[in-house]
Amino acid sequence: MSVVEQYARAHILTDSDVQVLDEQGAVPVKLRYDPERDPRSVGVGLPGTGPEWTFSRSLLEQGLRAPAESGDVRVWPCGRVQAVVEFHSPDGVSVVQFETKALLRFLRRTYLAAAEPVVH
Repeated sequence: MSVVEQYARAHILTDSDVQVLDEQGAVPVKLRYDPERDPRSVGVGLPGTGPEWTFSRSLLEQGLRAPAESGDVRVWPCGRVQAVVEFHSPDGVSVVQFETKALLRFLRRTYLAAAEPVVH
């Protein structure tokens, strides 16, 4: 099974001052899926905030259709073309706004990777 990594541009509102903006005012956010480590989870790495956030892949999928939450992570659709992922930690809150199509493309790739035959 293959690890899936994808960068997506996102707009971030956070309590931290660290942001690496591109020309559209977005930051590169790393989306990661490692089926060997945990086939039911995905990771999101925000620039300048330490380790990646890991949460249920089904939470991400559900949150693209209707508000969903689990623990410190909340996901909800924002209009027709965007989605929001909100992370809560003792250090504060990060609200990340993605284009829905980028998250759907990532999810599609995770399901394809999980379906790959295992070669020993």
